[in-house]
Amino acid sequence: MGEDTDARNINHGFLRDHSYVTEADIISTVEFNHTGELLATGDKGGRVVIFQREPESKHAPHSQGEYDVYSTFQSHEPEFDYLKSLEIEEKINKIKWLPQQNAAHSLLSTNDKTIKLWKITERDKRPEGYNLKDEEGRLKDLCTVTSLQVPVLKPMDLMVEVSPRRVFANGHTYHINSISVNSDCETYMSADDLRINLWHLAITDRSFNIVDIKPANMEDLTEVITASEFHPHHCNLFVYSSSKGSLRLCDMRAAALCDQHAKLFEEPEDPSNRSFFSEIISSVSDVKFSHSGRYLLTRDYLTVKVWDLNMEARPIETYQVHDYLRSKLCSLYENDCIFDKFECAWNGSDSVIMTGAYNNFFRMFDRNTKRDVTLEASRESSKPRAVLKPRRVCAGGKRRRDDISVDSLDFTKKILHTAWHPAENIIAIAATNNLYIFQDRVNSEMQ
Repeated sequence: MGEDTDARNINHGFLRDHSYVTEADIISTVEFNHTGELLATGDKGGRVVIFQREPESKHAPHSQGEYDVYSTFQSHEPEFDYLKSLEIEEKINKIKWLPQQNAAHSLLSTNDKTIKLWKITERDKRPEGYNLKDEEGRLKDLCTVTSLQVPVLKPMDLMVEVSPRRVFANGHTYHINSISVNSDCETYMSADDLRINLWHLAITDRSFNIVDIKPANMEDLTEVITASEFHPHHCNLFVYSSSKGSLRLCDMRAAALCDQHAKLFEEPEDPSNRSFFSEIISSVSDVKFSHSGRYLLTRDYLTVKVWDLNMEARPIETYQVHDYLRSKLCSLYENDCIFDKFECAWNGSDSVIMTGAYNNFFRMFDRNTKRDVTLEASRESSKPRAVLKPRRVCAGGKRRRDDISVDSLDFTKKILHTAWHPAENIIAIAATNNLYIFQDRVNSEMQ
């Protein structure tokens, strides 16, 4: 993963007007579907935008991999809970695709309280020649019908239709932070700060509570649930992370209520590194199973860690994302950046991991070679087939010509949400209100 092998070609940058950023335009989640042909983004305005990958053509062999807007729809609207006098934001917290069963696609989207199941279908033919309806769809007078004709399907311009199939509401008292579809393709779970619920995709009026960490007295509360995910192959296993930096693997075969975990993954704290900020920066903001199901990937404020399901005592790999910020924690606490929740992602073969940072930087770590690279998603490099150059942050001492000082980092530009194509070296990066899609055309070493 050196400068010579990690140049990555930009495949597309979807940029909106950038002289100002409205809150509603900020992207809040990014998710590829299971084939990687579709990519969905959600924003703080409650909208979902779906991009479709263009097929390769003989006339433009380099166009494959480019994603164009496929459909846009309003998923959630702002609401008001009159019983609790609480505004419910329309912001999309998570999107999860369901495995495709037929020609239609389906996805789940959620805001803080309500989960919705959407169906996306294509229509390129329309029926004509009804006996009892005219061309505008109005019923004919039966007296005027003198002959029978067979309706025919005629081609029309492709139309993408998005329809709400189910609404799963009233299942959470606290804000939903994650949803995960089970490998049985029939159930999914949703997690908030204190509870995890199991839903059946066909049943909207009830769910089963499978984890409840709410204490009898809220003054005794010491940790909250930050993320959760089902195992990719075993429908009975799931993991959830906590604000104390621990992971709990639960087995639904053991009990209906999984308050007793099957395994606890927790790294003992080094007393020499203990500080006022220790608990804040150790909070796990994201957890992902590897595609193989053997490993767990977690992200806290300063590091990404890889855990082996067979070893609970400590992570097998720890990568420093931006260790140069350790001396800046006080100012990051004052401007609330220390509470930012960064996500992480595996590549298709589980050999490379990716996560975001500040200044529109994102980091990649090769697990085999132990090499890493820092890249930047910026408007300057958003031209098609431009090459991304590795960046380097200088914490002190001698600076190279292109090095960036820690003091000049822009903490308002942060990459919290990233996604990796399930099979190819295509990545999606959400940088505030812009979506960047990069494709590695130079080599396939990371596959």
